[in-house]
Amino acid sequence: MQSKAEGEAVTTQYEAWVGREETRTETLNEWTVRAMAAALDLDTAPKAGYALPPGWQWLFFNPTARRSGLGVDGHPARGGFLPPIDLPRRMWAGSRVRYLANLPVGAEATRLSQIKKVENKVGKRGSLWFVTVAHTFSCNGTVCIEEEQDIVYREATPVGAAAPAPIETYAEEAQWSQPMSPDTTLLFRYSALTFNGHRIHYDQAYARNEEGYPDLVVHGPLTATLLQELAVEVGDGSRLARFDFRGVSPLFVDREFRLEGRRADNDSLLLWARGPNGELAMSAAATFA
Repeated sequence: MQSKAEGEAVTTQYEAWVGREETRTETLNEWTVRAMAAALDLDTAPKAGYALPPGWQWLFFNPTARRSGLGVDGHPARGGFLPPIDLPRRMWAGSRVRYLANLPVGAEATRLSQIKKVENKVGKRGSLWFVTVAHTFSCNGTVCIEEEQDIVYREATPVGAAAPAPIETYAEEAQWSQPMSPDTTLLFRYSALTFNGHRIHYDQAYARNEEGYPDLVVHGPLTATLLQELAVEVGDGSRLARFDFRGVSPLFVDREFRLEGRRADNDSLLLWARGPNGELAMSAAATFA
């Protein structure tokens, strides 16, 4: 690959993947919805015909790679729909979601995915690749959800090679604040429901020794789902129309964090997850129809 100055984008290596599409069709079955409600300790779950809650679309349309087709991290091996970026660490960094119509529980739905952009940037911590994927969720010919998802690939950080960054307390004042205690059972159940084999969520030795985390990592989309649940709860019955989120710093098992937010104006909220030391773990914005 041609050498570039620090921070400059390089796109030619994987440009053949831009525009690539993939379609998955799946029934939004009631059992998975009931299991998700149980995992989140909710009293009830939506029945067939009722709307799938925001964020629960991520329970479906996930790849089912055979065990022999997995990489050492538990993700499907490089290649296939996503470009074969040769960096060992990958994460779902954030999404921009538009809710246009309800996805009914029990219905057959389709997700069309298209790679919109592949960019490389080089910084102080080495190479980073950013892949933007657009997802369109449809049911009975109606587009129900549109999403742009950002996936980041990065180099490995050797254990103990870099001192942790100083913790900065997030200064935003919250109107609503809820504690959340992520235990190993919640992480296991969410991994199982999303068929997510990434070992940082259930293999403590791997998370510590190979990826340099202090403990098991809470799934980013799980935190985003919980923030959407908070948005719906304080939204006074309004329909969630848009939800954007960005992961800032990881959260870990058995370390209580807080789901917080405040009203930005009549139709929108600012939301965030505050880590156990007051740090910003995820930022988000919700807009109502």
